[in-house]
Amino acid sequence: MRASFGFRRPEFSLELDLDVPPGGVVAVLGPNGSGKSTLLGCLAGLLVPDTGTISLGGRVLTRSPRTHVPPHSRGVGMLSQDALLFPHLSIVDNVAFAPQSRGVPKARAREVARRWLAEVDAAGFGDRKPAQLSGGQAQRVALARALAGEPDLLLLDEPLAALDVDAAPAIRALLRRVLRSAAERSAVEGPAAEGSAAERSGRACVLVTHDPLDALSIADRVVVLAGGRIVEQGPTRDVLAAPRTPFTASIAGLNLVAGTANADGVRVASGAELAGIAAADVVPGEPAVAVFPPSAVAVYRAGTSGTGSPRNLAPAVVGSLEPHGAVVRLRASGAGWAEGVTADLTAAAVAELELQPGSAIELSVKAATIAVHPSGA
Repeated sequence: MRASFGFRRPEFSLELDLDVPPGGVVAVLGPNGSGKSTLLGCLAGLLVPDTGTISLGGRVLTRSPRTHVPPHSRGVGMLSQDALLFPHLSIVDNVAFAPQSRGVPKARAREVARRWLAEVDAAGFGDRKPAQLSGGQAQRVALARALAGEPDLLLLDEPLAALDVDAAPAIRALLRRVLRSAAERSAVEGPAAEGSAAERSGRACVLVTHDPLDALSIADRVVVLAGGRIVEQGPTRDVLAAPRTPFTASIAGLNLVAGTANADGVRVASGAELAGIAAADVVPGEPAVAVFPPSAVAVYRAGTSGTGSPRNLAPAVVGSLEPHGAVVRLRASGAGWAEGVTADLTAAAVAELELQPGSAIELSVKAATIAVHPSGA
């Protein structure tokens, strides 16, 4: 799938260039209002771009302003956070609806439906009605229905957002298995592989999510949108390990300090410096970000940081203290690079230091734990 288009409205515009190879899974991340839903709408044919082209498997779906294939003829399947099953149909007929809508005879469509229900571990639900299913079971069926239509492109719009904490991991694992299986069969068996054309070639998939775990476990690549533009993209683990925008750093659970690259690291607007290890593509004088985990931040009561001379030492105050799994997450407030920085401490350390919101502290970070990258903002 290749999409290079512009969608413009008075209050918002989306300009992007996106490639998803057959069998590839791209996760799209971004804050609210960044353009994720608009992207899916354009790919699905529900919205018409003002400029550009969208093509799938060598077939032009949209070429503004004259060519626009309607949604039902695009070979695109979609799964949202709501299963949206037909309440009056049995589960097998819900899934069979997809191939039937493409002209497949009813008996054959039901065979396809039962195959996909088995594929998503829902074979025992065929005779039930949607009201008899749990949220996780309904989402399995919705995935089977989306795949039964043999789409060349599968769009996943926050598919796990409405599931409880028990159901989400199972559906996440299911998505990974189902999305990988066709691509792996194609790679091993080539054109002789059994199944639909989409399965033989490996269907492309675009996953919109707010959860970095979805991106890490399901996607090959990540695209980060902000203000209708792609600001970061690359292999999933690389992007989340070395974020270049505040949004990506926040979902990856990392601290990010923006400034200007210098010989030692980053200089922030106040003039304070944060020393770190610069990536090869960092250019002195250009915008850059320093990235480091909360676990790398040492916290001291003001005036007690010791007799050493750490390169990265900044005064601050405790802004907040919140439970964060097995640790306490401290968020600092202060001048220079300390503003908004988070640190993870044990409950015992918080008690020993007698920390509370408003406490005067000092933050220290070893330069060896700080990675400096060009800014994506």
